[in-house]
Amino acid sequence: MVGGALLDGGHTVRLLDAECRHMSIPAIVREAQRFRPDLVMTGHAGSTPAHPTCVSMLRAIKEGCPEAITVYGGVYPSYHAEQILAAEPAVDIIARGEGEATAVALATATSSEKLGSVSGISFRDGGKIISMPSRPPVEKLDAFRTGWELIQDWDAYRCFGLGRAAIVQFSRGCPHKCTYCGQHEFWVRWRHRDPVKLADEIEWLGRTHGVRFLTLADENPTTRREVWMKLLEEIAFRDLGMYFFATIRATDIVRDADLLPLYRKAGILYVLMGVESTSDDVLRQVRKGSTTRHDHQACQLLKRNGIFSVVGHIVGLRDETSATFRTAGQQLAHYDGDWLNAMYVTPHDWTPFGRGAAGRPIVEPDLRKWDYRHQVLAQPFMTRTALFARVKWLELRFHLRPRRIMQILRERDSFRRQQQLWTLLHAGMVWIAEVIEFILSLAHPIRHSTADDANVKKNPVAAEPASQAVRQPLKVLQDVA
Repeated sequence: MVGGALLDGGHTVRLLDAECRHMSIPAIVREAQRFRPDLVMTGHAGSTPAHPTCVSMLRAIKEGCPEAITVYGGVYPSYHAEQILAAEPAVDIIARGEGEATAVALATATSSEKLGSVSGISFRDGGKIISMPSRPPVEKLDAFRTGWELIQDWDAYRCFGLGRAAIVQFSRGCPHKCTYCGQHEFWVRWRHRDPVKLADEIEWLGRTHGVRFLTLADENPTTRREVWMKLLEEIAFRDLGMYFFATIRATDIVRDADLLPLYRKAGILYVLMGVESTSDDVLRQVRKGSTTRHDHQACQLLKRNGIFSVVGHIVGLRDETSATFRTAGQQLAHYDGDWLNAMYVTPHDWTPFGRGAAGRPIVEPDLRKWDYRHQVLAQPFMTRTALFARVKWLELRFHLRPRRIMQILRERDSFRRQQQLWTLLHAGMVWIAEVIEFILSLAHPIRHSTADDANVKKNPVAAEPASQAVRQPLKVLQDVA
């Protein structure tokens, strides 16, 4: 998305998807040296767990391409810009918040002196760290396009066994303020694209690149029912034969009970719902804005309309015990959703929950594992091993409950049966891999720490000046760590 804006600004851009290609850091450096970029821009949707890798990579790129200016963006660097610049000489510039307009303005700045005219960035000027005012949110999302031509191998992107896949974004932001989530603060306010233009783009992706599966990258695409309905109508009318994965709140599923046939006609196949907790008290505490009744209704409505539900459940929003896991298991089985995504709460310090967890003991100081798949905060009534065993048992019992297995075996629709078996197989492979990883980790004791210790702001080092002149037009290497 940033690349499209840069291309339209007249710059030469190459996308190096190092994650997809499973590239080592030396291999990334060799690619950078061949391209000889003026700017290396890197970011990662995972942000916090990717931070150590991004920094290690930028150090290596800086050594191999000392003339290149390194730009680091994403959620984590947006909230820790000054701390990162103080600690990492290999990072020249931090792009904070949304990237398109900032990247174009940054690439247009022809010298370090002109960086002072670019809002939304932080940089070093000699030994001083400068943070420019934040850039306002992009008012019209359709003003920037995605640079789809930067993708070199479409066959590398596949999902759910349905062939070529892509990620598109209809809206940005979320009006809700759940305490454990930072989306509201990062995106500032909810905005959306023109439904017709997005439908045109989706149709073009299918016709030109053979895309058959799309993920909506939205935090809350259903915020405005009439706008969401217009997008569904546009896609359904075109009869594209494409399928979608979307993250939708249970309350909006219940609200849209009459629209669910349109959901299915438009191709919505999987819906991830953040159930978060099976306790109404916890849901109120984290300001979720829903109840367990909404969650149950939503799962049942999706099932009746032929849409698979992925139930997101967060462990650690409260002090966990054997009793809380028993209750969660019973309640989740009662919801009768199709798949369970059991995650661990992660105390990002830009969220109210994270700030409230400051000083609490953590069992995982390695930021690379702050990925919702590893326990971070210590639990007072359960050891790390006991908690892990309970989470894995919760997942196993949910996916192999007799009622669910019988639903799959009795499925008459061959396409739906294939999808259920594919997902069950891959969920099982992830489950086994995580169990093996945990067993191997027991051989390496973890130092108990606090959430503050794991934050980069506790480790400042002397910064080095890294401002350099920039040529126009620029060669930009977009690097996905």
